[in-house]
Amino acid sequence: MEKAPVYSKSNDSIISLSVQMQMNGEMKLIQDEYLYWDKLKYKTSYSNKEEVWNAVKFNRSITSKRITFGNHKFTYPTTDFLQRSLHLFDMHTGGTLTSNIGIAETDKAKFMISSIIEESISSSQMEGASTTRKKAKEMIQNDKKPRTKSEQMIMNNYVTMNHIVQIKNEDLSIEKLLELHQLISKHTLDNEYEEGHFRTNDEIFVANVIKGEIIHQPPPHIELNNLINDLILFFNNDSKDFIHPVIKGCIIHFMIGWIHPFTDGNGRTARALFYWYMLKNGYWLTEYLSISRIIKDTKNQYEKAYIYTEIDDNDLGYFLTYHIKTMIKAYDALKDYIHKKQREVIQAAKFLKIEGVNERMAQIIKIIYDDADRVLTSKEMQSRFNISNFTARMDLKSLVNLGFLEEIKVNLKKINYIKSQNFNERIKIIK
Repeated sequence: MEKAPVYSKSNDSIISLSVQMQMNGEMKLIQDEYLYWDKLKYKTSYSNKEEVWNAVKFNRSITSKRITFGNHKFTYPTTDFLQRSLHLFDMHTGGTLTSNIGIAETDKAKFMISSIIEESISSSQMEGASTTRKKAKEMIQNDKKPRTKSEQMIMNNYVTMNHIVQIKNEDLSIEKLLELHQLISKHTLDNEYEEGHFRTNDEIFVANVIKGEIIHQPPPHIELNNLINDLILFFNNDSKDFIHPVIKGCIIHFMIGWIHPFTDGNGRTARALFYWYMLKNGYWLTEYLSISRIIKDTKNQYEKAYIYTEIDDNDLGYFLTYHIKTMIKAYDALKDYIHKKQREVIQAAKFLKIEGVNERMAQIIKIIYDDADRVLTSKEMQSRFNISNFTARMDLKSLVNLGFLEEIKVNLKKINYIKSQNFNERIKIIK
């Protein structure tokens, strides 16, 4: 990573250039994107790139606020982009589900379960879990026991996310943080003792797997006590100077990754803690966002956001800008997903015309209609519709009696369900 020029103390020419760049709009473009030197030098229209860098640094120094964790100082900005985005989140992630994004009251549980599954899979895949999304979904929906380390990571994340939903209104403590890590890392670390325990040495570093480069050396383990205590205070209490809750959540996410208090599982713990903080502060929509899926698809930018912050005097602007962008993308993806599911419900409505078919059964018929080779189980339907296993079995058996499904006996107890031979004929009747 190319090191930026050393920031010179402000002088009249730097101040004058900073004002000029604000007047012509170039400063706003640079700050909204929060460009580091390696990209800024190609984006500016001015010939003297180092002077522009100094002008940008000066502007950031007078518009940023300061926070401290342990003996380490950090700054964070208040750019127009961040302010607009925070307003968006305040407008659309509070209040009731039905008023802002169009999730029907009857669909809340279904959307939440689906989102938690997506988040669990993506967060684990970022840390090396290699199973497919389809297999992972089937494992969770059918409550299967994990068979590999990858599947265990995903199941752990799913259990942890559900745990957070249950404790979302509670304060953070060292014990709860360790419990969170233990849930996330269960049966996935080489040394089981490290599950739910802070690291006890400094033989740890963060590396770029592809390039093999060390990109972060965490603070010494002897600092962990002070750093974690400060982070817990930051999580539980209002800051002396007001910090917007979304910004605080992003900073908490960053700090777990930066402190790296565990030998492994820091990324998953950081993202889980971010969700907890957001839910605790009333941002209900976070429960439905799969932010890790966006981060996974932009992992290189995620790493760079950490690197830029560290090499540029702990300026959190890089990480905050990246994180807020992922939240916007996740929010847009959720809206698209909801609209897609709503269209599916409308498409399934024609199957409600069949005598004896309820809304769930209509959606099951739609599943088979779209995927003729699909194998269904009562556990999957139980999870999908958030109903009892008895109700799920009754729905499936009713569809067997109506001629849409056939039973396949797996063993003395387990029964799967597939498309019946008469399915197409039954469909033609109702078209």
